[in-house]
Amino acid sequence: MASLSVKPGQRFTLPDWQNNAHRISADAEHQRSTSHHIRQEARALRNDTGNQARWDECDTRTRLKDRITSVDRWREVLARCLTDIDLEIDALTKVKDAAEDALQAKNLCLDVAIECLTFRESRRDIDVVRDPVEEELHREVKVIEKTKKELQQRVDEAFTQLCLLKETRQQLSCDHRHKVEALELDRQCLSFNVTSGNISFKVNPTRIPDGTTALREWELNSQCNKDRADAEMKASIDLRGAIMLTIAQTNNELEAQRIATEFALRKRIRDMEGALSELRWQEKNTLEEIAEMEEEIRQLEEDLRKRTLDLKVAHTRLETRTYRPHVELCRDQAQFGLTGEVQDLEAAIRALQQKRTESQNALDALYRQLHRIQTDIGYKTNSLQLDNKCMDTRRKLVIPVEKFDPEVDAVNRTRNLPRNSQLELA
Repeated sequence: MASLSVKPGQRFTLPDWQNNAHRISADAEHQRSTSHHIRQEARALRNDTGNQARWDECDTRTRLKDRITSVDRWREVLARCLTDIDLEIDALTKVKDAAEDALQAKNLCLDVAIECLTFRESRRDIDVVRDPVEEELHREVKVIEKTKKELQQRVDEAFTQLCLLKETRQQLSCDHRHKVEALELDRQCLSFNVTSGNISFKVNPTRIPDGTTALREWELNSQCNKDRADAEMKASIDLRGAIMLTIAQTNNELEAQRIATEFALRKRIRDMEGALSELRWQEKNTLEEIAEMEEEIRQLEEDLRKRTLDLKVAHTRLETRTYRPHVELCRDQAQFGLTGEVQDLEAAIRALQQKRTESQNALDALYRQLHRIQTDIGYKTNSLQLDNKCMDTRRKLVIPVEKFDPEVDAVNRTRNLPRNSQLELA
């Protein structure tokens, strides 16, 4: 008799079916509600972020424009200062040249006075008298020498002031150049927009770069540069007036200073020779110690190599004994001895390595000290040569001018400074 086949598996009831349909419908309603809520929040967020981005960008552009205006104003101030300081440098250079010309012009007067005194030394017998003419000639020599000394001091002051003006101008020029570069960069930043071709993500763009300064510090730096330029220009103007006054009024006594200078120079040469002798003795001893230390390091490295080979042997023995079969693999006295030997060798190697490091550090310190000594010897040798040259040059004071072309003027005893020389600052 045939039977009705029944599909195997679980069968649900009609309420289960209905409940499932209701649940699916409820879930769909809930998901749509959730999606609608999220869409509303997303729309609000887009509006908020869009408005905030536009506001921030507008605020940034305003800040950049204000910054450009501020930097450009300081650039103009610094440019005017540069123009003024260039004019002052030129004016002070001309006054300095005038002082040097006045100093050089005194040579003829001094030569004539000295020649007259020399002639009068040829007098004989009763005519060798200290009369008013001789007294006036001596007084003239003293007056001329005093004038030359004060003029030379003014020339040195003018040279120093020119150095300060050049240094100040260099700072102003550097500050002006930096502001021009900053203006170019800020204007470039102002020109950027979302369609610019060179915009991209950067690594940590909000970082504070090294060397960043505060706004107050930036303002103070520019103000200090301007104030210093004003102060140096005022000092230069005052010095120019003093130099012109000195050209007309000053007098000097130079011979005593020359003697004192030569005395100090001789003493300096003696001191320099003593210092060089001591340094050469130190150099000799240091070189000997370096040779001994290098030999000691070689011995340490040789011992370290030997101990390393011994340690390899001990390691190899220990490793080989690990292959003893079964009960033979016991911790016997040989094993203890090898273990102790390895520990002792490792400790010895560490100690040798430490001592080698210490020795190498000491050798490096010796080489550094040797370099310092040799550098100092070079400095002092050069200074001694320069001092001896100074002595040789000063000995030329007693040689007739026509027999040599001195670096130091024989009568004027001042530096032959070039006209319109540009002062180079490091």
